[in-house]
Amino acid sequence: MDIGNRTILTEFILLGLSTDPQWQLILFGIFLTVYLVTLSGNMTLVILIRIDSHLHTPMYFFIGNLSFLDFWYTSVYTPRILATCVSEDKRFSLAECGAQLFFSCAVAYTECFLLAAMAYDRHMAICNPLLYSSSMSPSFCTRLVAGSYIGGFLNAIAHTANTFRLSFCGKNIIDHFFCDAPPLVKMSCTDTKVYEEVLLGFVGFTVLSSILVIIISYFHILLAILRIRTASGRRKAFSTCTSHLVSITLFYGSLLFMYSRPSSAYSLKRDKMAALFYTVINPLLNPLIYSVRNKDVKEAFWKAAKTIRPQR
Repeated sequence: MDIGNRTILTEFILLGLSTDPQWQLILFGIFLTVYLVTLSGNMTLVILIRIDSHLHTPMYFFIGNLSFLDFWYTSVYTPRILATCVSEDKRFSLAECGAQLFFSCAVAYTECFLLAAMAYDRHMAICNPLLYSSSMSPSFCTRLVAGSYIGGFLNAIAHTANTFRLSFCGKNIIDHFFCDAPPLVKMSCTDTKVYEEVLLGFVGFTVLSSILVIIISYFHILLAILRIRTASGRRKAFSTCTSHLVSITLFYGSLLFMYSRPSSAYSLKRDKMAALFYTVINPLLNPLIYSVRNKDVKEAFWKAAKTIRPQR
């Protein structure tokens, strides 16, 4: 479609991580391995939490839901990365781009809310241990998770609709491995001022409100830990939070690096490397973060392994 002397784009070409054919084959092998490990790691954690009664606690309920979300999180991006590596046809229709942006936003916003809910859970466990079981009841935990998904999908609808209100023209080449908002804004042939203000409102409210819940929760956790008289007691209380702290640092660190700057400051080659952390690396690391140093998860794993091992 033409508007004046400009052709409005209806499809894009995703360059992916590299245009070198040899590198593309190497990257295909790397990302296929990472994808399979991520899927198996997250699903193993979900199954262990489901089948082991010792893991039927609010904390593991949230960890299981985070693993379930990460199972789909990586599936939004990695299959397209793999297809780009092996296919000569790198075209991406406007509808496909919109669908990927929608699900990308949905999983990212949902994880923001879910990490905040997990911080609240740790706050209740450490600051109000006597009321923990009654306060964090199964129904309440389910509502927190459901609310995270509802909030994530509502934000994704608004984010995607706001992005595709723009018209895109010029070169249809996207130097990225998925259809993200910043490179699309670069290709916009309409004024993006209102778009950026609305986007800043959505992202700012979601991220800042989630971070605020996390900061307040951990402020009270810190005060509670400092009131514990013994060093061993303080270490034990803090150890229940370390995995979550590492997870939110990786997720929010890469997310804020990507989206806390004006569009004029984006460098696509640099930012697509940073995007790998929250799209591919973070879902890979989360099962390790929540299981490697977790005695309960390791015991559940070896118990399950012994159960399914053939009897001699």
